[in-house]
Amino acid sequence: METGIYLIVTIVNKGWGDTVLEASMKAGAEGGTILLGRGVGIHEKQTILGISIEPEKEVVLSVTYPDKKDAILQEIVRAAELKKPGAGIAFVVPIAQVAGVVHLFHQGSQPS
Repeated sequence: METGIYLIVTIVNKGWGDTVLEASMKAGAEGGTILLGRGVGIHEKQTILGISIEPEKEVVLSVTYPDKKDAILQEIVRAAELKKPGAGIAFVVPIAQVAGVVHLFHQGSQPS
């Protein structure tokens, strides 16, 4: 059962999470959550004195409706410079069930 609600996940280098969150809110998101993580990709393998460094990441989670998701994603891509190699990644996932997101339901759309 689909709720009609989507999760936008953005993974960026440490220090870019606030930029992503501000961009998503500018485009219509009502908030978000920033989590810390680490990862490695083909553009991120670095070493200092022969010791591998695991780049720190920030993961930004934003829950939104379908009519806002495209604008939010486009603004995140622009603000976080995601078209540059190694800048990060963003993707959208449909949410099957949700609880505890009261502010979304005050817009007149309750999930079934």
